[in-house]
Amino acid sequence: MTGSLLEVIALDVRDAVAAEEGGADRLEIVADMSADGLTPAPETVAAISKECTLPQMVMLRSNAGFTVSPEELDRLRRSARELSEAGAAGFVFGFLDAEGAVDRGATEALIHAVAPLPWTFHRAVDCAADVQAGWRAVRLLPNLATVLSAGSPKGVASGLPILRTRAEAGDGALIMAGGGLRREHVPVLHDYGVKAFHVGGAVRESWESPVERARVAEWRRLLDS
Repeated sequence: MTGSLLEVIALDVRDAVAAEEGGADRLEIVADMSADGLTPAPETVAAISKECTLPQMVMLRSNAGFTVSPEELDRLRRSARELSEAGAAGFVFGFLDAEGAVDRGATEALIHAVAPLPWTFHRAVDCAADVQAGWRAVRLLPNLATVLSAGSPKGVASGLPILRTRAEAGDGALIMAGGGLRREHVPVLHDYGVKAFHVGGAVRESWESPVERARVAEWRRLLDS
């Protein structure tokens, strides 16, 4: 891998191959972007594994919100086993409770279910009722590889000050910047010490269109410059 990590959202094999050819380091595998990304089928992960060598970080999420019921959590545990067998290199998940605090119980249950694989806490952290308290809770969770965060539910443009504060506090290595990430944000985030970046819509015409190799390559060059 190069100095900065580039993770690309992939919905299928075609996306994954284009991302790899464009120079991505890692994939986030999801289904149903109309719900901001839900758990994909094991068959999708297995098919990508046959055609693409990039690590797959696979979404574990049952609904368009950030809460999870006990029944949904049980299904996600089973999905984690199936997805791991299909070729997942790690997982993406994280939950809030009804009051908007990090749901440590549900999150830790999945951490145990996916162990020893690494995992990313997704942008639920940006939607916590108390963003600062949410970050403190997340960063102490076990086996945490990265936190996908824009710093704000409105996106990176609004969240830059918060990302800077986190990086200055020594958490730059945990941050994977994503959510409305634009090219002009990259040098600023590099200056903060952020070295991991996540793109989805920026490397395709729309969510109904496939990932474009050339757009991924543009991000690769930008991250390496």
